[in-house]
Amino acid sequence: MRVIRLFLLVAAVCLSANLQARAGDVLTPVVASAMKPSTIAFRGTDNKLHLVYELEITNTGSAMATLQGVDVVSAADSKQVLASFEGAALLSRLRYAGRGDAMTAATIGFSETRLLLIDIALDGDAQPPARLMHRFHLLAGGPPGSPKDLAVEQTYTIAPIAVSTDVMVLGPPLSGKGWVALNGCCEAGGVHRGSGQPVNGVMQYAQRFAIDWMLLGADAKFFRGNGKGVKDYFDYGATVIAVADGTVIDALSTLDDQVPGDLPDPKTITIENVDGNHIVLDLGGGRYGFYAHLQKNSLLVHTGDHVKRGQALALLGNTGNTSAPHLHFHLMDGTSVLGSSGLPYVIDHFEVAGQLPAAQFDKDGLNGEWSKGLFASPSSRKLEFPVDLTVVDF
Repeated sequence: MRVIRLFLLVAAVCLSANLQARAGDVLTPVVASAMKPSTIAFRGTDNKLHLVYELEITNTGSAMATLQGVDVVSAADSKQVLASFEGAALLSRLRYAGRGDAMTAATIGFSETRLLLIDIALDGDAQPPARLMHRFHLLAGGPPGSPKDLAVEQTYTIAPIAVSTDVMVLGPPLSGKGWVALNGCCEAGGVHRGSGQPVNGVMQYAQRFAIDWMLLGADAKFFRGNGKGVKDYFDYGATVIAVADGTVIDALSTLDDQVPGDLPDPKTITIENVDGNHIVLDLGGGRYGFYAHLQKNSLLVHTGDHVKRGQALALLGNTGNTSAPHLHFHLMDGTSVLGSSGLPYVIDHFEVAGQLPAAQFDKDGLNGEWSKGLFASPSSRKLEFPVDLTVVDF
């Protein structure tokens, strides 16, 4: 046994020396890969070009690893840095692979996995590289032969991801003025952005680009009275419309409205009823539109029906896992509403009528009065995605 152990140690040291000597090869005790092979660039109403995706990071070294920073760089020129995350910005984007408490340190134990939620916003008319890489700055286990628990400072560039510009163009899912994009893209702390779900053996971010649309009334509030009834909300009963020509492949219309103010008892929520009454449209090209929380018995279409853009589909309600009437809409790459990957899109034309202040919304929520967030004159927009808290006229 002693001879064998000695042989293994010598072999490990030789391996380390050979790898370090061979050009291009680097020992990477912390490994990472993009959860999807590509990400789609899209322009938001904030006049920025957005890239949104996730990395899966695993510590294969024997020592505790600590992430110190991650730079997103061009694969063609590593000096071109698109974004850098460190300190609080890094920690706020890290997630455990499973459900659990918020992370308090950017550490990864042996054989543990973390998810890193990447969101990049490029200014003006910037064009993203065709391929990205990720430069990790970290403390992690050393080469073979190093003390088991010794973490040494390292930097290496890994985890390629392709960048596509093939973003789908849609029409609006609603009509009228004063619609607010709530829980929208692209901050990692957003309700939808961080809601990865393990479905059918895969961690999926189906709601990566989901928007909860709610309507402001003439008094710049979301509801009249005390907001305890669904009819108190100005958007309740609004007509939901098709964002493009398509085919209905799934529909549900039998669930009752929830009482506003609180989410339903988690014990009553299942993967089948979490989104309430809903419609899934096959829009072609492997892309599917999803409408959730619709009013009971309000659906005007059935599975198998072909619809045209702008066609009335149903009425906005408050069914499923929801605390107030709204329309949840997202685009995805599969038929499963939670077991698919969320896709960005742009709306062909609309007007931006305001931007609710994020700090005030965090404080007041739906109870606020939002006249200060409205613009004197709406601005016309084309081929953009409404980012979080944007007020839109369709």
